[in-house]
Amino acid sequence: MSEDVEVEFEVGVGPWVGPWPTDPRYDPELLARGDRRNVVDRYRYWRVDAIVADLDARRHDFHVAIENWQHDLNIGTVVRNANAFMAAEVHIVGRRRWNRRGAMVTDRYQHVRHHETITDLVGWAHAGGLPVVGIDNLPGAYPLESVVLPRRCVLIFGQEGPGLSDAARNACDQVYSIAQYGSTRSINAGVASGIAMHAWVRAHAAPG
Repeated sequence: MSEDVEVEFEVGVGPWVGPWPTDPRYDPELLARGDRRNVVDRYRYWRVDAIVADLDARRHDFHVAIENWQHDLNIGTVVRNANAFMAAEVHIVGRRRWNRRGAMVTDRYQHVRHHETITDLVGWAHAGGLPVVGIDNLPGAYPLESVVLPRRCVLIFGQEGPGLSDAARNACDQVYSIAQYGSTRSINAGVASGIAMHAWVRAHAAPG
């Protein structure tokens, strides 16, 4: 006879057992009370600034940008994906404020830069030799599945519903589409960003 048993899982680790490490990257407060953060084991008990510094030494060559004209709730997911795939930076174009709930605190570890307009973003990108690559299912877009994304680039995503604005479309050096097979017209920026970043990783990054 079997019965459903509800099992509770506790995230992270408890207080450090044994002599404390002397490495300055460790946080005394976390060593004392435990580390319940959503971080990989490598970073258990580390200070936030120490984690960011370690990530900075290994970040990938692509950036991610998303337009924020309507307080898109997908921005948090884009930031979380950028952290997972170790993007160099996330760029938010438009309104400075965004809903951080979907980021699940990963914005502490991910560099986020703000640009007032698409012109500002493109000017920044081109000054650094970075092509701006739009990801949107637009007429004339090349299938993402048939290309290799540039190693150094800015991947830009539009908002839920309208997708990339006209200004963003016109400013892109290239636009790629993601193949879809169902009835919906589009997928949201959170999902699209994960697909595009993974395409970049498959082309340019070593196995995790």
